[in-house]
Amino acid sequence: MAPIDSDDNTTAGAGEELRAGRRKAARYVVPVAVMGVAAATIGLVPALADSGDPDLPKVTAEQLIEKIAKSDVQQLSGTVRISTDLGLPDLGGLESGLMSGMSGGPGSGGDDEGSAADPSAKLTELVSGSHTLRVAADGPDRQKLSLLENAAEYSLIHNGKDVWGYDSRSNEVYHSTAADGAERPDKDVPGQDVPATPKDFADQALKAVDDTTSVTVGGTAQVAGRDAYRLVVEPKQDGSTVGAITVAVDAETGTPLKFTLTPASGGAAVVDVGFTKVSFAKPDASTFDFTPPEGAKVTEADEAGRRVGAPEHGRGAEGGLAKGMNGLEVIGEGWNSIAAFDTGAQGGLPTDSAGDLGGLGDLGGFLGSFGDQVRGDFGSGTVFKTRLVNALITDDGKVYAGAVTKDALVKAADAAK
Repeated sequence: MAPIDSDDNTTAGAGEELRAGRRKAARYVVPVAVMGVAAATIGLVPALADSGDPDLPKVTAEQLIEKIAKSDVQQLSGTVRISTDLGLPDLGGLESGLMSGMSGGPGSGGDDEGSAADPSAKLTELVSGSHTLRVAADGPDRQKLSLLENAAEYSLIHNGKDVWGYDSRSNEVYHSTAADGAERPDKDVPGQDVPATPKDFADQALKAVDDTTSVTVGGTAQVAGRDAYRLVVEPKQDGSTVGAITVAVDAETGTPLKFTLTPASGGAAVVDVGFTKVSFAKPDASTFDFTPPEGAKVTEADEAGRRVGAPEHGRGAEGGLAKGMNGLEVIGEGWNSIAAFDTGAQGGLPTDSAGDLGGLGDLGGFLGSFGDQVRGDFGSGTVFKTRLVNALITDDGKVYAGAVTKDALVKAADAAK
């Protein structure tokens, strides 16, 4: 990371990890870009603190970033509230089909029916709406995350080599174990790459810091009863849909406590994630114990016909929706990066053999109904918009997607003509 300017405005050198991360995120296919790419892009999101402005020692942006990097909190527990507002119209419940389709989970159209407790299906629900989570951690081998729902709860527990997912509504259990020699079993769990805690979001956001980014200290605040500094991240470039990102950093431990992303268009935050309660005491060991309840249906990862974390069936980003994606490249740099690829589908929006948009059935047809028709030197196409991620599909099957404006997408398509 490059040195931070003395005026507390920082530019940091982009590394290979950043470039690789952007290219990995760019694999998502439209119309999944309307919601799926947003799921990847919310990895850029962090936040405004709740209240108060405690009197804390002055720090520079560089010192605050270093404080986050050096934070080594191994034990904590608390409650996290996450809200996401991409500005999509009400899908009438159809979004559940897209979420399971993306993950290859239940209802994805694969050869097996999957499990309602499969993390790859449950945790992708976090990309829309408001959710309350309970989290606990005791070192790298014990973590628990519980998603609280109406009269139900979903829990994901990692304890040693065992990973359990339990859905109380259906009384179903999903179980996997790490391969021999694996150091981090949780990395092999479907859905574990979905950001869920403030630190998850902070780690992703700081990867996006390069010389196209301004980073400053925006005062202090209190979050979950703890004193915190506010780290403000803003694009320097025009054309990004991202307005500002703020990370509330615990003054004592350096742990990210709360995050908010505000869009360039203004209005409510696109993503707001933060602790409402937090403790850095060691959780009770029983927190991570799990035994399948009597009568529960237990699905082992091997029985799902795939290695955990690598779905073979369904329409995930590595499945049916990715068919025909050719020549993936990234146009531009920094916050204005645009993923471009060719679906190979002449005539515009890719469809399956039944004529459904991207193989998404009713949801695919619904998405196709609210795109904006555009024309340019490239020809004609359709732009799908959210408050954060926009995507252009041209009539000759090419796709341009990113956290940029509609005009930026058209300009990129024209330049590639």
